[in-house]
Amino acid sequence: MLVGVLELTLELAGNHSLKAKRKVISSLMGRVKARFNVATAEVGAQDRHDLAVLGFTVCGSEAKILNSVLDHLRNFIEDNAEAEVVDIMMDCQVWDESETWGERLDDPASLDHGGLNEPETPGKG
Repeated sequence: MLVGVLELTLELAGNHSLKAKRKVISSLMGRVKARFNVATAEVGAQDRHDLAVLGFTVCGSEAKILNSVLDHLRNFIEDNAEAEVVDIMMDCQVWDESETWGERLDDPASLDHGGLNEPETPGKG
C-alpha cells in the first residue's frame, strides 16, 4: 500500500483572531472534503491566528494516482483559499507492515495518544 501526504502552510494575512482563522479553515476543509476523498486535519500552528498548517493524506496502490490527487488538491487550495500558501511538503511512501508503523500498531502500549484516553480493548469495557 502507498500513502500520500500533503502538508500546506497557509498565511492568513490580516487575520486577527483564532475565531476568524477557524472560520476560514473550516470553510476550506469543508470544500476539500466535498471535492476530494482525502483525510484532513489542522496539524500545526493551532495557537497562531495568522498561520495554519494543514495535513492531507490519501492511500492507494499507484504512486502516479496519489501524486495526481495531491497535486489537484494543492492547486485547488492555492486557487480557492482565503490565504496564501507559503510552504508545501508532499511525499508518497510505501507502507510496509514489517516496518515501524506495523510494529507500533501491533503493540498499542507503544502508541503515543497525545494525552488522550487509551483506546478500549474489544470485549473489555
